[in-house]
Amino acid sequence: MTCQRTVKSMQESGVVIKMPGIKVKESESFDEAYRRFKKQCDRSLIVTETRARRYFESNPEKKKKQKINARKKMLKKLYMLRRYESRL
Repeated sequence: MTCQRTVKSMQESGVVIKMPGIKVKESESFDEAYRRFKKQCDRSLIVTETRARRYFESNPEKKKKQKINARKKMLKKLYMLRRYESRL
């Protein structure tokens, strides 16, 4: 019941909820259709967003995660740059 209320309130506030779905072709096997469905779910980031929303995160926690991710990204770029330069 709470889930229905949440979805209803989201729809009323103007949030568009689009669930992935596929139409199975007659010549298509279950495995192929399931693979297409999984791909569609991955592309729409449903699983990632669900994991992120599983627990409430306060703003300081979000900022801390963003800082950590930014540092990781910068270190990765630096590593790749050094790796590239070593080839020259």
